[in-house]
Amino acid sequence: MSEAAVLRLVISLVFIVALILACAWIMRRSGWLRSGAATGLRVIGSHRLGARNYLAVIEVEDARLVVGVTANQISLLHTLPPADPATAGLSPSGVLAQEEPRPRFAAALGKALKGR
Repeated sequence: MSEAAVLRLVISLVFIVALILACAWIMRRSGWLRSGAATGLRVIGSHRLGARNYLAVIEVEDARLVVGVTANQISLLHTLPPADPATAGLSPSGVLAQEEPRPRFAAALGKALKGR
């Protein structure tokens, strides 16, 4: 093998490995890869309070937990009894009935473009 062929082979291998790592990073960041299914644990909803702080309602087997999440810790704020989705005021999309659902991105973009 000539030096040019070896160099081309090495560059190709480095490109393929970089492409695989980039795809894995994108899949992990987008949520397509799950590290493991936690049975009995479900995030019902969350509300961002700041750059790295938010409140979340988590359903764990027979209780709902209201937790505060910061960059350094997770704190239990309140424990709620389990709720039936029909009586909890949830819409079919899982959004609380009191909250007004946000418009979808495509609709918001179309509305913004029509305004220009």
